[in-house]
Amino acid sequence: MTKASLPKINTQSQGTPEFRKPTNIERRSREYLDEDEMKRLLAAAKKSHRHAARNHALILTSYRHGLRVSEASGLRWRDVDLKGNRIHIHRLKGSVSGIHPIYDEEIRALKRLQRDGKPTFVFESERGGQLSVSGIRQLVAGLGVAAGFDFPLHPHMLRHSCGYRLANEGRDTRRIQEWLGHKSIACTVIYTQLSPQKFEGFFED
Repeated sequence: MTKASLPKINTQSQGTPEFRKPTNIERRSREYLDEDEMKRLLAAAKKSHRHAARNHALILTSYRHGLRVSEASGLRWRDVDLKGNRIHIHRLKGSVSGIHPIYDEEIRALKRLQRDGKPTFVFESERGGQLSVSGIRQLVAGLGVAAGFDFPLHPHMLRHSCGYRLANEGRDTRRIQEWLGHKSIACTVIYTQLSPQKFEGFFED
C-alpha cells in the first residue's frame, strides 16, 4: 500500500482515544465488606501458603481497629500490651490516636507472631523489616482473590468494614467516631447512613 493510498483519519471528528482509570464504583459496588464476607477473608488468610499467622493477624487487627494501611504498616510491638489486653493506635492523617481493648481471638493471633527478642514492627516482610504499604495492598488484593470475591479488595475496605459493622450493631455515633479517630463526626455518619437499623420498624406488620 502506497503512502497516497493510506486511509485518512479525521482527528477532529474522532478525536484521540481517552484512557482513564476506572472509578471505584465501576470496579466494585461498595467499599466495605459485611460480617460474612469478613469471615471469608479471614479464613483465606488463615489458609495462606506462606505467613498465614501474619496475614490473619494483619487482616483481623486492621478490621477490628479500623486501621489505615499506613497505620497497620507502622504498628510496633511497643504499642501492643498483651498482658494488659490493649493496643495503642497511632492515627495518621490528622486523626485522633487512642488506646483500644483487644480480646481473645486477637490476642491469640498476635501472640502467634511473637518471637524471642520481639522485632520492632508487628507485621514484617520476608526480609524481616517493616511490611510496606504496597506489600499490604498486594496481600489484601491476593487474599480477596483467594477468598473468591468477584471484585478487587484494597486495605481501606477493612477500615470501612469496621465502621459499617459498628454502625450496624447500633453503636453510638460519637463512640464510633472516637474508635476510628475521626476529628469530625461528618466522617462517621457515612456508616450510620449505610446501617439498615435506622429503618427498623418501618412498615412492620
